[in-house]
Parts: sequence; C-alpha cells; structure tokens
Amino acid sequence: MNGTWFVIAGMALVTCLPRVVPILLLSGKKMPKTVERWLSFVPPAILAALLAPELFLDRNDPTAPILVFSSVYLKAAIPAFIVAWKTKSLFGTVATGIVAAALLRIF
Repeated sequence: MNGTWFVIAGMALVTCLPRVVPILLLSGKKMPKTVERWLSFVPPAILAALLAPELFLDRNDPTAPILVFSSVYLKAAIPAFIVAWKTKSLFGTVATGIVAAALLRIF
C-alpha cells in the first residue's frame, strides 16, 4: 500500500511539472513573434489529432488503418462544422453535432 502513494505522488509530479515550469519561467516575458506564431498552431493540431481517428477510422476495428468516409460521426461533423464556421458558437456546434448524430442513427 505504501508504494501506491509513491506512484500517485510521482504521477502528480510528472503531470504538474510540464505545466507549472513553463508558466514560472515564461510569465511576464515577451516571446518572439515566430514562437508566438508557431504556438498558435498547437491547439488546432491537437484538436485535429483527437478528432481525425474518431471521424475517419473504422470504430469496429480500431487497429485497421483504413480510412472510412461513411461513418455517422463524419456525416454529423459536417453540419456541426458549418454551424461552427458560421456562428462561432460552441453550444450551437455541439448541439448540432448531437442532433445530427442522433438523426443519422435513427434513420
């Protein structure tokens, strides 16, 4: 049981350090424009990395590297993307995606 607490403390440390250290070292400092520009691409890249497998890979066989363009999630993502693009509303985008996925599963 004692080892469990060391594992939990170690996991907390390696989870917090990569977040806290850059904040402590870089707070209040102006970064070069090239670094700021490069960092502006990180959130879209992470979002794409999270969404692409869900939208384009076969959910029945996640090990198969075959792209599927007929999944319910991809079809539901299209109207959600359009709503996000036009309205910039997070709630509207999520609601559209949920409704579209539900309707596609029903029909």
